[in-house]
Amino acid sequence: MIRRALLAVLLALGYLVAITTLTSAPAFARVCQLGYSCVSTYYSDETRTTVVGVRYVSCEGAGSGWGSKTIYLDFQETPC
Repeated sequence: MIRRALLAVLLALGYLVAITTLTSAPAFARVCQLGYSCVSTYYSDETRTTVVGVRYVSCEGAGSGWGSKTIYLDFQETPC
């Protein structure tokens, strides 16, 4: 009986660790503030030499972009 309870607890902990690990996502660029235009440039790795995507948000809030989003990015805000 104790073995079953211990096994259930260990399985539950393993499940929680797996869910937390698999669903954790890296943070991406922050939201562009009102009254600013913003450019997020995404790179393939931490050396930031190969651009793999760009996201632009205009002063009016319209967005456009191309490529992939990664955790390696530069974010620039410019007042309108």
